Amino acid sequence: MRIGIYDPYLDTLGGGEKYMLYIAKFLAEKNEVVFFWNDKTIFGQAESKFGIDLSKVKVKSNIFSKDTPIYKRLFESRKYDAIVYLSDGSIPFLFSRKLYLHFQFPTEWVSVESQKNKFKLTKVTDYICNSEFTKKYIDKKYGIKSKVLYPPVDVRFDKKIKKENIILHVGRFSGNNIEGDDYKKQSVMIEVFKSMINEGLAGWRFVIVASLKEDQQLRFEKLREQSEGYPIELVVNPDSKKIWENYSKAKIYWHATGFGEDIVSHPELVEHFGISTCEAMGAYCVPVVINTGGQKEIVVDGKNGYLWDDLEELKRKTLSLTRNSKKREKFAVLASRSVKKFGVERFAKELKQIVR
Repeated sequence: MRIGIYDPYLDTLGGGEKYMLYIAKFLAEKNEVVFFWNDKTIFGQAESKFGIDLSKVKVKSNIFSKDTPIYKRLFESRKYDAIVYLSDGSIPFLFSRKLYLHFQFPTEWVSVESQKNKFKLTKVTDYICNSEFTKKYIDKKYGIKSKVLYPPVDVRFDKKIKKENIILHVGRFSGNNIEGDDYKKQSVMIEVFKSMINEGLAGWRFVIVASLKEDQQLRFEKLREQSEGYPIELVVNPDSKKIWENYSKAKIYWHATGFGEDIVSHPELVEHFGISTCEAMGAYCVPVVINTGGQKEIVVDGKNGYLWDDLEELKRKTLSLTRNSKKREKFAVLASRSVKKFGVERFAKELKQIVR
């Protein structure tokens, strides 16, 4: 088959983009696959950051660009047996033989009552969601029954690297027009760690591994200013090897996306799954993550890590791990075992059962 893939957020190179690039990689094993994007250097950046071999995937002019006339988009789409489209809330109308609509977050702001959108939905072959959390909202919103295809977790833990007293967070800085600033709540976590240091925590560091674009540099510098005088390290735009070095060294993993948000009105602002949480767990890093969204599908509180509802609980549960190495090591082993069900081979197998 000839398959086209589109992700409107590809240049952010976040976890969702890793998901879409893995789709491209695996479908390209027995199909002709192209990714619709105008900047052909994006694959080099992606391969460096994620370590994914995209040599069999081509980059083709973006037919979904605002500069592309609708008639040209429709004409070009006819050349494809299937198109996999990551929706930002929009529903495309295409002439490809099959259309797979993928959702990575709830789209509560979208109106699906119009006859135009109802007609577009009749042209969708299948719907794919990245978690049960996302599926719950999407199925209700669109009146459909989507399939859950959990993201691929490619564990590259280096056993030769010695664990250190590090609390780690990995994530994009800021967000897009939907998410707004500090989507991953890095500034919140910095303040929590500072308060722990002020209250007597010694011998531990907080490391934030962040990816950001050039136009976000000035805003990111505020995090550096916020961290001054404390054992906090900010690692910017590392390659895949550097990211896994940090996973391999860390003992505890923090995630706070969704904290302080009105998740009833805006469920899109919580973590929809949590690939970085899974990667950390695969590297024997104990998760202490917010009790909402897709995180609850990964972490079982008190068994393979901790879930928290407020910042005091985050501090208390983290401190219990810093003070009890036996408990931490036990959780680390169980965490590593529990994420095997999200493996890459499983993802490839389930993907090929859907897109065919």
